[in-house]
Amino acid sequence: MAVTLEGKTALITGAGGGMGRSHAVLMSERGADVIVHDIKEEGAFETAEMVHTNGQKASVLIADVRDVPDFTAKIAKAEADHGKIDILVNNAGVSGNKLAIEDIDEAVFDQMFDIQVRGSFFATKAVLPGMKARNSGSIVIISSIYAMGGSDFASHYAAAKAALSGFTKAWAREFASHKIRVNAVAPGFILTGMTQGSNTPEMIEERGKKMPLGRLTNSQDISYAVAWLASDETEMITGQVISPNSGEVIVGY
Repeated sequence: MAVTLEGKTALITGAGGGMGRSHAVLMSERGADVIVHDIKEEGAFETAEMVHTNGQKASVLIADVRDVPDFTAKIAKAEADHGKIDILVNNAGVSGNKLAIEDIDEAVFDQMFDIQVRGSFFATKAVLPGMKARNSGSIVIISSIYAMGGSDFASHYAAAKAALSGFTKAWAREFASHKIRVNAVAPGFILTGMTQGSNTPEMIEERGKKMPLGRLTNSQDISYAVAWLASDETEMITGQVISPNSGEVIVGY
């Protein structure tokens, strides 16, 4: 039987395409209403229509996560419209583009941390009062295998994702007394518009062949983990980083 999210409302950042859209569609299939955030209107409204098709309420939140006052004010409005936000998925991100350190200037560095780290921090801060008032909530953060095992390129991306893993563990402790769980999902290499933009088809095919489980992870594989962590089935799981990565990176105790 599929994990149920009936009666819950989820805010998913960066849900206008890629993994974020996949999370929104699966979670709506499992009964959740969805607040679809993105910086681009077209993709966000397309995702919202998919949520509607699954019979769930959807609203669209268009904002740049770097504009904190506007972003958080719109979260507050969406929460008022829906009556609550039970689940936050901090998914919005930007590619590291395989950059060497010599190619990472201040603007590129700041964009990475502003979107991934600062955006996740203030989205979490915005939903926290309602979750504390209800004494429940689930926050799922999208990290990366590069936060777990490092990378030989895009150090700014790996560092930003490692910061998100740090938030996961710190917030899990900080929010535990309010029964708010915080976990992270750390994808391996997956096929999205972002990854296809920085890899040739030949590179992607070769990487898939090297995976211990025999194929690349896809967006739905990640969404299964996100939806599970968002559900009541994981009410005793917090502060954990789960990595669906086809066995590409194996770390831990």
